[in-house]
Amino acid sequence: MKLAKLCAAADLDCGGSDAEVTGFAIDNRKVAPGTVFGAFQGTQVNGEDFIPAAIEGGAIAVVTRPEAKVDGAVHIAEPEPRRAFARLASRYFTPVPEHIVAVTGTNGKTSTVEMTRQIWRMTGERAASIGTLGVTTPDESVSTGLTTPDIVTFLSNLSGLAREGVTHVAYEASSHGLSQFRNEGIPVEAAAFTNFSRDHLDYHADMEDYFAAKMRLFDEVVSDCATAVVWMGSGESGWNARVVDRAEKRGLTVMTVGEQGTDIRLTSREPTHLGQVLTVEHEGQERKITLPLIGAYQVSNALCAAGLALATGTSVSGVWDAVSRLQPVRGRLERAVISPSGAPVYIDYAHTPDALEAAIAALRPHVTGRLITVFGAGGDRDHGKRAPMGEAAAKASDVVIVTDDNPRGETAADIRAGVLEGAPQAREIGGRREAIKAAIAEAGGEDIVLVAGKGHETGQIIGSGEYMRVLPFDDVEVARECAAEIAGEQA
Repeated sequence: MKLAKLCAAADLDCGGSDAEVTGFAIDNRKVAPGTVFGAFQGTQVNGEDFIPAAIEGGAIAVVTRPEAKVDGAVHIAEPEPRRAFARLASRYFTPVPEHIVAVTGTNGKTSTVEMTRQIWRMTGERAASIGTLGVTTPDESVSTGLTTPDIVTFLSNLSGLAREGVTHVAYEASSHGLSQFRNEGIPVEAAAFTNFSRDHLDYHADMEDYFAAKMRLFDEVVSDCATAVVWMGSGESGWNARVVDRAEKRGLTVMTVGEQGTDIRLTSREPTHLGQVLTVEHEGQERKITLPLIGAYQVSNALCAAGLALATGTSVSGVWDAVSRLQPVRGRLERAVISPSGAPVYIDYAHTPDALEAAIAALRPHVTGRLITVFGAGGDRDHGKRAPMGEAAAKASDVVIVTDDNPRGETAADIRAGVLEGAPQAREIGGRREAIKAAIAEAGGEDIVLVAGKGHETGQIIGSGEYMRVLPFDDVEVARECAAEIAGEQA
């Protein structure tokens, strides 16, 4: 495709160049002859420093700031080059699936996009999801990735899925991805907002800045005729109401969901041994739905997913039948093993105070003995959430064990000390495997063990920069191994 044609479609100036475009890249090592290179200023690396190398590698055009120096290639100069690059790349990576939805919020994004994919699949659509778990395709295969991959990977994934016959895609829209324009240029038919609480304040200046990043999804990214699905629970803070106001101001169709929802209203929730029975009002009809998942926040995720599916034209009967058959999402209150004593061990990705509190609250109705919580906090991340995480665990658990998560470039003991400020009575066991084994060994038949923080992750990050190592570590596998070891020791 000619550069001039792409630029005209994206309303950008490339000086009328008729060079043939063969691809896009933001990493100069991936540049080949005919590539359009995006050179952006980052928090740690300045992409403008690699412009000469990209041109030497064959870049025919560089999208970057007007102030940047570009010699030997077309300079597509834009004050916000990330946005311009995304707009240009989206004209190149075609086609894309007909139905695309996005999910943002602090917690629940992964579960909601995966549940949306499940609902579509169970109603006969060829559907995929993109997010923290990677790209999950219609045949259930998964390739790992970031919550929101870079714009080139994101758009090429969408185009590849469309060429494979995928018609429906749900993706996670993280605050990082939204602020860095990694979701641009595609028609987004509906978007959901799950909840909002403290996270990523190592990246965003404050909560208002964090919220503003989330709001780009509704203010700028979704299509003009899109639907905004907003969770409105009984204890919801004012943030979600602000989302409704913003969506209405944009002229979007608003669908509110939850105990205070007007479109999908949750009127009752009764926990059962393996799930919960929901009473939901939708379109003037009351429905009893048996959800085979544990926890109040799983109800939020499932109903938001139902809202997204309905917004894309999935039949009402098909949606509610599929909700009753949803499967747990990897690392989200996933039952890893039953201990030798009979205690179930659950793995969850909770790594914020609110998420940890929600995971504990989800398990509490099913505990007849003690709830034993094992967790830590990540290094090189928001220090301010560590003590509140300790407080959340100590308030609602019977036994708390503070351990390591991903220490990264910090001293693990210092991270644990920060968490212990909020849970001074907790037990400290630095080694994560040792902590998990201690919890399982202590648990009786009426107890439940929660291992929180890493969820689906299969590695533990130690060190940073050139000294960074990723050690194999999967909470689910480790819990199973520890349970087997304990059984062997007791034999």
